[in-house]
Amino acid sequence: MTNRAGNVLFITADQWRGDCLSALGHPCLRTPQLDALAREGVIFSRHYAQASPCGPSRASLYTGLYLHNHRSVVNGTPLDPRHTNVALEARKAGYEPALFGYTDVSVDPRQHQPNDPGSGAYEGVLPGMLPVVWMMDNVMKEPYLPWIAELQSRGYEITPAEVFRPKPDFPDTASRGATFAPARFAAADSNTAFLTDEVIKYLSVRQDEPWFVHLSYLSPHPPFIAPEPYHAEYDLADVPLPVRAATPADEAKQHPYLDYYLHHQREVDVTFRSKYKGHHLHISDHDLRQLRATYYGMMSEVDAQISRLVAFLQDIDCYDNTLIVFTSDHGEMLGDHWQLAKYSYFDQTFHVPLIVRDPRPEAAPWYGRVVDAFTESVDVMPTIVDWLGLEVPSTCDGESLLGLCRSEESIPWRSEAHFALDFRNFTDDNEGPILGLKPDQCAFTVLRDEHFKYVHFTALPPLFFDLNEDPMEFNNVAKVPAYQERILEYAQKLLSWRMNHEDRGLTHVRLTPTGPVTHLDRRR
Repeated sequence: MTNRAGNVLFITADQWRGDCLSALGHPCLRTPQLDALAREGVIFSRHYAQASPCGPSRASLYTGLYLHNHRSVVNGTPLDPRHTNVALEARKAGYEPALFGYTDVSVDPRQHQPNDPGSGAYEGVLPGMLPVVWMMDNVMKEPYLPWIAELQSRGYEITPAEVFRPKPDFPDTASRGATFAPARFAAADSNTAFLTDEVIKYLSVRQDEPWFVHLSYLSPHPPFIAPEPYHAEYDLADVPLPVRAATPADEAKQHPYLDYYLHHQREVDVTFRSKYKGHHLHISDHDLRQLRATYYGMMSEVDAQISRLVAFLQDIDCYDNTLIVFTSDHGEMLGDHWQLAKYSYFDQTFHVPLIVRDPRPEAAPWYGRVVDAFTESVDVMPTIVDWLGLEVPSTCDGESLLGLCRSEESIPWRSEAHFALDFRNFTDDNEGPILGLKPDQCAFTVLRDEHFKYVHFTALPPLFFDLNEDPMEFNNVAKVPAYQERILEYAQKLLSWRMNHEDRGLTHVRLTPTGPVTHLDRRR
């Protein structure tokens, strides 16, 4: 099938929190280019990733499947090749999706010989993607090599092992905080600028035919380091402190998982190679403000590079014929609830941004709209496929968002968000079983709506939050008698949701005397 009617620019930024957009009222972060895209498109204020960390989340983003269906449960778990994805679907419309960055999809070793280098790499390439610039090397097992090679060609004496080492003895670092010192490379030479440069080069000779580009930025993923001038973009006095209990011990009382995780968190790159278990529990308020300021600076750099790319698209008369989707794979705790990284059940881990700019005339009347319906990462792949004029695969758990982008009328839609975390071996150590659980018991699933949040653990007690009374999720009311009927209701809702979204690989196919018949009716 060929239906190439426009261009697709699919942008992901790694570990970008959903509240970190000035268009949504962030108290200090400035994202003028993303704000402009929101004014010329639609921004989704309650958009949630389905999993964490990067590999499982991106598997949901690319396939439109919930974690319990694609089963790429942790980084390095292969993605079953039987699942279609956004790149393979785009090929049906005649596109060759071009990758700039990475997809964090581990290939199925059953498709490779034992000594194939592809079988030993976690950061594989999503099937269907053409890796024009892939920030990984399967043989050397080193990240960022195309960028490193470019840095070295520009005179930097730098290796992958030291590329994120900050400038030594940088002025004011002692007073500003550990993450204040900027990167050793200039902003024009950063990995963010490099990927943007490469996309511009690629598109400069591909203006005559529709194209599909997936631009996958590394920032603002840790380590928390930004090039000048972005390292000092934000004044510490303007940066809010984390939302958390008075002490880690007070926070840990909420649940056994939280107690364990607070003291066995995955090692976190706060600064280059500074991986210390529990180190985050002792970071001063001052250093936390600087860490957040650096994180915001990394976001400002991404925003500036997207601005460069948008200006280029306008210069070559492609902007008004290009679908632009901006999102992230998961969020970042940033010290909230005494946590860094993305391994919690709190919203900060799963709430992510989503902006969709549909250039077609029928979408223009709705530009600037803020959609507060619950949307999910599994909706992104169906949205792109729908925009390309293709049938959304019946196996998808997500739904196309184009209806929400082009109408203010009430349309049937989900009233909650769902997300999950498989936390087996999340500490990357050999300390033995987590809380005495078997690997397949190390999981939780969340159902979150406007009023309540239910967290169901496979083999641990549940959590229940009354979001009307406790929007920051400090008070677990799972054992409060007055909430027991409500908790049972939400447990049943979660079970029904799970049953309604079991693997539908062949459930829509019937064999008849005249041959297979496919029923492509959507769930709504």
